[in-house]
Amino acid sequence: MAMPLALAALVGVGLGYWAPPGLSEAWALCLLIVLARGHWRAAGLAMVIVATATQVLLARGAVLPDGLLRTDLALEGRIESVEDEGRLSRLMMRVDACRPLAAGRLPCDTLRRVRLSYYQAPEMQAGERWTMTVRLRPPAGFANPGTFDYGAWLWREGIQATGYVRSEPAAERLAVAPVSLRQRALGHLDDQELSPQALRWLAALTLGAGERLERDDWDLLNASGTTHLVVISGLHVGLVATFTLLVARGLARLVMPRRWRMTVWPWWLAAAAAVGYAWLAGLQPPAMRAMIMTVVGLWVASGRHAPGPWQAWWLALGLVVLLDPLSVWRPGLWLSFLAVALLILIWQGRPRPRGISGWGWGLVRTQLLLAPLMAAAVLLAFARLAPAAPLVNLVAVPLVSLLLVPLGLLGWLFAPLPYLGSLCWWLFERTSRLLMELLELAVERLPLWWPAPEQVLPLALMLGLVALLWALPGLARALRLGATLILVPAMLGLTAPVPEPGALRVRVQDVGQGQLIELRSANYRLLYDTGPRFASGFAPLGSLWPAGQRFDEVMVSHDDLDHAGGVAVLAAQHSVGSFLAPPGESIGAPFEACLRGQAWQRDGVSYRVLWPPEETEHLSSNDRSCVLEVTAGSDRLLITGDVGREVERRFLRDVTLPVTLLVAGHHGSHTSSGPQLVQWLTPRHVVYSAARHSAFGHPHDEVVRRFRRAGSCQWSTALDGAVTFWMGREEPLSLHAVRGMPWRRGGVEGRCHAVESRH
Repeated sequence: MAMPLALAALVGVGLGYWAPPGLSEAWALCLLIVLARGHWRAAGLAMVIVATATQVLLARGAVLPDGLLRTDLALEGRIESVEDEGRLSRLMMRVDACRPLAAGRLPCDTLRRVRLSYYQAPEMQAGERWTMTVRLRPPAGFANPGTFDYGAWLWREGIQATGYVRSEPAAERLAVAPVSLRQRALGHLDDQELSPQALRWLAALTLGAGERLERDDWDLLNASGTTHLVVISGLHVGLVATFTLLVARGLARLVMPRRWRMTVWPWWLAAAAAVGYAWLAGLQPPAMRAMIMTVVGLWVASGRHAPGPWQAWWLALGLVVLLDPLSVWRPGLWLSFLAVALLILIWQGRPRPRGISGWGWGLVRTQLLLAPLMAAAVLLAFARLAPAAPLVNLVAVPLVSLLLVPLGLLGWLFAPLPYLGSLCWWLFERTSRLLMELLELAVERLPLWWPAPEQVLPLALMLGLVALLWALPGLARALRLGATLILVPAMLGLTAPVPEPGALRVRVQDVGQGQLIELRSANYRLLYDTGPRFASGFAPLGSLWPAGQRFDEVMVSHDDLDHAGGVAVLAAQHSVGSFLAPPGESIGAPFEACLRGQAWQRDGVSYRVLWPPEETEHLSSNDRSCVLEVTAGSDRLLITGDVGREVERRFLRDVTLPVTLLVAGHHGSHTSSGPQLVQWLTPRHVVYSAARHSAFGHPHDEVVRRFRRAGSCQWSTALDGAVTFWMGREEPLSLHAVRGMPWRRGGVEGRCHAVESRH
């Protein structure tokens, strides 16, 4: 029943997420049929389906409705975690009660978990209960190719809304945090005379306090491919269970020397230790998953009416999904179960290694076979590759599992004894420092690689195929060698697609309330605007590309923060040939003036500046915006920045017609895209660079109707995510939007997407 259980749980998750019409009626009918025929197993599986489907449906239904946007809500709940970022604190809150302050509003009592920003917050601790006034929005994130999907992360973490805490009325503490064993343990750690780095790693490795690791720690772990060693996983829980089992069986051998092999209580004690350790670590999803896998593994190892390895694998998967259906969207779930599945393939039917050399070769062989499959899985989940991971893990895995984790846990075990616990942690500090130096050296020689989005899928498929070639039993050695010799050169020769001469890729990135457009041809790369910088200091540009990119030119339309907010990130992390900006502006970096009449050509693509003139003192900052016209073959792009209607009329006759693509001025505000511009240009496509759930209401309903009457296809980064256009090719203009919107059904002029104003 293990496989049917897991498949039923997964089917329930899928049905709950897609929620086809008639789901409840169909399930009730199927249940009646199986009960009438006495198929009790089938009825049990049907109950598993409904259990997981119900949990997913409830999670979807708990998401904050759009009708509560920009509404003051009174929340009451428990603080789960606090992240201090200077003036800003990030809170994770478990909601107990929610109500709108204004009468006649939609209810919000389904909210269960929210993420909040709190500026100049008072002293707050996890576990405290607070009441506060907040403004929330439905969970969403930027949608750009090959970048972190914040919206997906919010969903799989069960967060139904994000927002900020209002300063008035002031938040009020209702109850202090209850004293917990975990908090006492963390407090005890803070009192130790260890280096900050050792304290962070000790808390993470032994108590699952990953929040104590700093950004630099995570960057190093990601770049070296060793994140799995720090997050509480089957390695840590398994070590605790194994240590407990060995001690318990040794004690049983002393107490009952004739019957110790058949006694059961050591196995139960090991399972209890695994459960207790996972609970002490906070029972977060990784810890709970590791606990379930360890307990099932103990059952298999005990040999008492135990399932086989594959039955245990399916059973553990089914239990994890049944208890936490949202874990299906967590990459860690599939990384863990893929790794265990490959381990079963590698070791099933093989004799047990003997001696140090046998176990050493077994470890090397296992790591070499795991490396390509794990690299493929990480590529698909996170679009990155750590070249140092295979070699680093050969040393880091035994170092962490045989030294660091045992030393850390022994330090806790011997904490009541003078000097002995401190000695263990002193050795932990020295060993962790050695590991850090090893990781830094490896990353320096083999840094983290971020392949182009187009490379991710084919590279992951080839890596996975290499792993299966050597892991699957029964394959001829000649087949394995021959296929590997074909696949490895193919992987090394895999390059990102480059536009052919004369072609241009235009990508309007999704950066929220701001604008950032990347223009790329065969040997030339230009950015128009750099996106916003928010009050927290975060600039979306920093999440679009890894450091070290080369941009030939960056044209900043004007110095408003939603257009020039990423200049500092560009200057610090990337290489820029030159900045262009209107005269009289201040963008935070030296620049050359963009002036009407400037023109240049790169890779067969022509660029022409239509605005501003040399004299700009009488113009507002918006009306000074650089206006850029780009021609690639028969296609033409026009970007107007934030200029108003009057300025539009002044350069309108300088525009070369026809215009294939127009980036709407001022994000679709009613102050731009005047009737004269729309009627004169009648662009085939219009893109609004706007924020999802924006308070500004971009694009304005008047502007949307104006372009609709002109027959333009309309796109919005708020709805479509990043929009990519290919211009200058022999075939007609091609485009791609990151977010799929099947419910919109191509609503404007045939195959165009519908863009509606929220007013």
